[in-house]
Amino acid sequence: MKLYIISGDHEHPTRRMAETLGIDHYFAEVLPENKAKLVKQLSEQGRFVCFIGDGINDAIALKSAQVSISLKGASTAATDTAQIIFMDGTLNHLEQLFHLADEFENTMHTNFLSTIVPGVICIGGVYFLHFGIAMGMGLYYVGSAVGLSNTLWPLVKHQDEKPSDI
Repeated sequence: MKLYIISGDHEHPTRRMAETLGIDHYFAEVLPENKAKLVKQLSEQGRFVCFIGDGINDAIALKSAQVSISLKGASTAATDTAQIIFMDGTLNHLEQLFHLADEFENTMHTNFLSTIVPGVICIGGVYFLHFGIAMGMGLYYVGSAVGLSNTLWPLVKHQDEKPSDI
């Protein structure tokens, strides 16, 4: 993961912030439309862009990013454009957001496999092992049960967490 600071502020405070945060790449004195161009350039280079912004000057870039995050108390343009809004006004939950996104991706991958694998086994079984309709239906229901339980697992796993923990 590469982090970039894209700021409309002057060079010196932007560089100082980048050094303080340990971020190697930064752009200072960037106009709002150029922020969006930078986001598009990063996307065209094959990078997945998550843009975090809180001002009206970030709205175009927020709209251009694959994932856009704003904060409670930010400008209306930023919160209306962002896909995700952190209601505590801080970035403290950013790591947890990435964890939830990875968890969701894993769930989707497992659900895809639980749909495809029984179908492939069933087709192969019909042609080579002479499966009947009952065996095909059984495999279908097993795949559906695996997919359903996999989909519901995050609800069970996170049921004791308070909304403020998420």
